[in-house]
Amino acid sequence: MASQDRNEPSLSSQKRKRRGRNEGSIYKRKDGRWAASLDVGWQDGKRKRKHFLGRTRAEVHKKLVRAQRDLGQGIAPCNDRLSVGAYLEIWLKQCARPTVRPLTYESYACLVRVHLIPDLGRVQLSKLSPERLQSFLNHKVETGTSARRVQMMHAVLRTALNQALRWGLVARNVATLVDPPRYVREPVRPLSPEEARRFMEAARGDSYEAVYALALGLGLRIGEVLGLRWGDIDLATGQLTVRHALQRSKSRGLELVEPKSRTSVRSLVLPAFVVRSLHQQQVRQKQQARWGGLKWQDRDLVFTTSVGTPIDADKVRRRFKVLLEQAGLRDMRLHDLRHSCASFLLAQGLQPRTIMELLGHSQISLTMNTYAHVMPSLMQDAAQRMDALFEDEAVSQG
Repeated sequence: MASQDRNEPSLSSQKRKRRGRNEGSIYKRKDGRWAASLDVGWQDGKRKRKHFLGRTRAEVHKKLVRAQRDLGQGIAPCNDRLSVGAYLEIWLKQCARPTVRPLTYESYACLVRVHLIPDLGRVQLSKLSPERLQSFLNHKVETGTSARRVQMMHAVLRTALNQALRWGLVARNVATLVDPPRYVREPVRPLSPEEARRFMEAARGDSYEAVYALALGLGLRIGEVLGLRWGDIDLATGQLTVRHALQRSKSRGLELVEPKSRTSVRSLVLPAFVVRSLHQQQVRQKQQARWGGLKWQDRDLVFTTSVGTPIDADKVRRRFKVLLEQAGLRDMRLHDLRHSCASFLLAQGLQPRTIMELLGHSQISLTMNTYAHVMPSLMQDAAQRMDALFEDEAVSQG
């Protein structure tokens, strides 16, 4: 009998086996609230349990069921105590700052701290609902925030919540379930070929002539132009490689950073008028180095101040406005020289895929959408060429 008793499981063992792993338990606390406990497995060498509190048994049961479902899908149960604001601060520090360019990080941080945290910061991360987020976005538009800026808020939150999903802090990304406001892009108003010639005539001999030639002849962004080094250019063969961009941030000032995207690193062939402008810039810079003497800082940059330091893009933009007026042209942005370059090439029949690679766009849809205004004329030209083809065929058969 004694041996049989030893083979039988003890009462405490039966109690331990009464409930399987991940089944959880629900009980009422002495303070009157209901609580649930769930075994979530081993973490850092220790057995971990997740606890849930609620006013009613049904509320706690709902939380427990959701956590069990998440565990069954390989997702860690959500942290009910972490707020949206606290999480966004963690995401900015641990994810955004190390991976994006300084100016991009500053933009993210501004959107988070000026807009997202004041309105959504106290909401528990796991309780942020699509309805709450949609109401926030709608309210921003209704109170006068531009649709484009609200779109950026939505994009930042979507990116941050994707990381929260990967970390197992949320069961879903609610930002993917709401609709940001519709943003109507301002129509591109490029220079005509005749206007472009007038502008370059006005810029002839200007200290920034080669800057404008690169923007108009190759469609380079202003940061890419000012970030060029002489080592990136081979004037003998007419080749140029975009490897960096010059960017100003509040925390770090002017510095060379990686281009906007992986496709922004590209090798290009220089038009002859751009080569001439760069030769003139080379001569001008050698004179500046002689005049600067010991103050000159040789950083190998193509465009510099009188002592060899990087040029702030705002100075180039201000001079651009003066030259526009001298040329008798309408007011426009410096970035519109890039648009003008793309429009000229499209109008001359260059394939959109080639334009995309020249401009360093990440997607062909970006190229097509940005320069959709040029497409009707190309379609008309295609129709006329098709008519000419079949008219010639009809004449030969007649």
